[in-house]
Amino acid sequence: MQAIHWPSMYLPGTTDNFVSNEVIVRDLTVTELWAFLVDTSKWEGYYDNAANIVPEIKGDPVLHQGEHFRFDTFGFPIDAQVMELVEPLDDAVARIAWHGWQDGDENTRLDVYHAFLIERLSGNRTRVLTQESQIGVPAKEMSTQTPNPMLNGHQAWLDGLVKAAREAK
Repeated sequence: MQAIHWPSMYLPGTTDNFVSNEVIVRDLTVTELWAFLVDTSKWEGYYDNAANIVPEIKGDPVLHQGEHFRFDTFGFPIDAQVMELVEPLDDAVARIAWHGWQDGDENTRLDVYHAFLIERLSGNRTRVLTQESQIGVPAKEMSTQTPNPMLNGHQAWLDGLVKAAREAK
């Protein structure tokens, strides 16, 4: 199976918090899922933890390589930039990752790398993997919480993504 491409600064196990979530579903294609992941105008419809999304390109909610955008999530206002975007040509592996940050002092600054991978598996199955690596005091605090809010929040994102894609079929 495919894996996330990590910049060395965010390598899992070296940061203050890391979460990994995955679903494997039947009867949905990479392309069907991708449409709901890269279109930020759809996020609030299936993921309660994303709000106030502002893409850099006014009138175009679909994310593009290098694009900056803003959104609120987990109580943080996040500035972000798309660092990797590989569209699912012919339903092949798709990837999107962004660097996100919240400016602030040493106690409030947050720096994250959040990535999604969608790949076709045998037996009419599709795998969706999302992982996030975080640096900063807020990340350290979240890592000690049980249950981990990032783990549960990202699972809700995947579950909502799958549900929205199924309902659109």
